[in-house]
Amino acid sequence: MTIAVDVSVRGGRLPLARRDAAALAAAVLRAEGVREAQLSLAFVPTRAIAALNRRHLRRAGATDVIAFAFTPVRARGPLVGDIYIAPDVARAQARRLGVPVREELARLVVHGTLHVTGHDHPAGAARTRSRMWRRQEALLKRHGGGHS
Repeated sequence: MTIAVDVSVRGGRLPLARRDAAALAAAVLRAEGVREAQLSLAFVPTRAIAALNRRHLRRAGATDVIAFAFTPVRARGPLVGDIYIAPDVARAQARRLGVPVREELARLVVHGTLHVTGHDHPAGAARTRSRMWRRQEALLKRHGGGHS
């Protein structure tokens, strides 16, 4: 059984090392009981994530993370998914929340990975009180937030 996480970065340097992002996503997959997976993790410019948001979710503007699962969660065989994260949106959120940018990027890696494994949350303020959010924060704490 193999978990493969490919990380790409478009549009500048990232304060979270690629290997740390990949290791964090793999740790989340293992924690969720996934034994075989092919996951793509792309850090993209704001314009790119806004286009994905509009095209696939029919929402205007940029967002922080978008995740796509290409295999049903309970299907046999590997879990396959793509996660797109906008570092500039994460930077703005980190400033607003008073957390390091690296921590916010790690949070989005965990968040997107949980979406690929089938987790979901309500919209709006209830999101941070959801079961998924609590799981996300526990995993972030347990796996060091992507720090090497």
